Amino acid sequence: MNTEEKSLIVQSDGTLLLEVHHPTAQRLRHELAAFAHLEKSPEYFHEYRISPISLWNAAQSGWSQEKILGLLEENARYPVPKALHDMVAKALDSFGRFELVRAEDGETLILRPSQDADDHLAMLANRPSLAEILTNPCDGHSYQIDPGHRGALKVAMIRNGFPIADRAGFRTGAAIDLHFPEDSEFALRNYQDESVEAFFADQGGGGGSGVVVLPCGAGKTVVGIGLIEKLKCQTLILAPNITSVRQWRKEIIRWTNLDESQVAEYSGACKDIAPITVATYQITAHRKSKTEDFTHLDLFADHDWGLIIYDEVHMLPAPVFRFTAEIQARRRLGLTATLVREDGREDEVFTLIGPRIYDMPWRDLEREGFIAKVRCVEVRLDLPQEERDAYLNADRRHRFRISSENPMKLQRLHTILERHNGERILVIGQYLKQLRDVSRSIGAPLITGHTPQDEREKLYAAFRNGEVPVLIVSKVGNFAVDLPDASVAVQISGTYGSRQEEAQRLGRVLRPKSDGREATFYSLVTRDSRDQDFAHRRQRFLMEQGYQYEIEEQEEVLS
Repeated sequence: MNTEEKSLIVQSDGTLLLEVHHPTAQRLRHELAAFAHLEKSPEYFHEYRISPISLWNAAQSGWSQEKILGLLEENARYPVPKALHDMVAKALDSFGRFELVRAEDGETLILRPSQDADDHLAMLANRPSLAEILTNPCDGHSYQIDPGHRGALKVAMIRNGFPIADRAGFRTGAAIDLHFPEDSEFALRNYQDESVEAFFADQGGGGGSGVVVLPCGAGKTVVGIGLIEKLKCQTLILAPNITSVRQWRKEIIRWTNLDESQVAEYSGACKDIAPITVATYQITAHRKSKTEDFTHLDLFADHDWGLIIYDEVHMLPAPVFRFTAEIQARRRLGLTATLVREDGREDEVFTLIGPRIYDMPWRDLEREGFIAKVRCVEVRLDLPQEERDAYLNADRRHRFRISSENPMKLQRLHTILERHNGERILVIGQYLKQLRDVSRSIGAPLITGHTPQDEREKLYAAFRNGEVPVLIVSKVGNFAVDLPDASVAVQISGTYGSRQEEAQRLGRVLRPKSDGREATFYSLVTRDSRDQDFAHRRQRFLMEQGYQYEIEEQEEVLS
């Protein structure tokens, strides 16, 4: 292939520009996603960015400097800049340069170079973030570490550009008799089995820590159950809300020999503890005031958990990061559809939960039939003149709200509902007033954060069995809602530019349909507005996964 015909432009600052309509673009999307993040996705060139975190995750997945640079050089339209070579080399050289191990006494922790005669630690010990941790040198090259500083050390080291290889081992935890009954139909798909095996790959067979990245609807809960069965230890599972807590309980009881007394819910509604305990993030981060201690901190420290599972790990709240830093001796599994965090704390997920140990491209699972094929449609609508005048006179924040609540969206929603008559349809939005207006207009029930849990579950059940064909949900529907028969989702407003939210909302329709039909994900957007700007930011992650948004203009929708 001539240089001019290649699809990739590589720049010295780590920016990669991929020509979207090039024959190699589809293949390269998946390969670039292993070590770069999609930043922008306009019509002709998609912009990716290489960062230390993206390179460290790639290294954990087996990508070498030679493999990364070889791919770039093979597909680059122009020579790969030396500065980019240096960036990749520096990041991969720093990965695992230092390791944390146990001394011969089995208790003391030692931070040491992975290779002999590396005296860089002595220089790092003078940096403010490490000065209070690296206080006890063993020799000229290593330091004794207080076990209570294990998490703080890892955070400080990664922020100094040196993610350490934690080889200090983990507590076994209290054993439990957990197995799959002989008549159980529980079985791991090939990629789920690979996810479980990846957890043990770098820990001498004993299991360690890491994050598994799989699409919504691909069975991340099954991965967690498979891992618990393999470890057979008491386990704490943290989930984003009560709905997901109860789904975990239901699935564990359904597939294993454990009964309800052995799988407990720990939430605002009840605070039971059992060999398998499923808790909400909200309850673990609860405290009466900002000056008081966290009420339920003992849930982490006072029980002999052998494994902690963080469901939707990208949602991990700040207090749970702090708790996790203090329990680094326990095995940890993060589950998520996307490692994207809008607060930029990917480094703490990498450090305190673990590196990405397994992921599977969404479109690969789609081709194999494990998740539904989805058609993504962006519907662009004009803002009526009265609202346009208000929009032009508003500040940036209110412009987003005005354009998000465009009344034309309700009209177009009616058209979409007619188009998909007979299908099960989810309508998802951000603003409660807008959602209430929609509920009154189309005569469909609405679930919000104020809806009692029992009522939510009744409505979810009615949706599943077809009694309720259209269901409206606020942000509570972003996560852990098991609606396998939803074939259409209509997003009428979103949380600014949240890429993770877009991915989760698409995930509401990703479970394979019983009749094999294609799912449809609509995003209703106000043309030439802040709403459209943020919509395009939200779409980045899905574009990285290979999804394309068809554009429907207002006139097309009316036809």
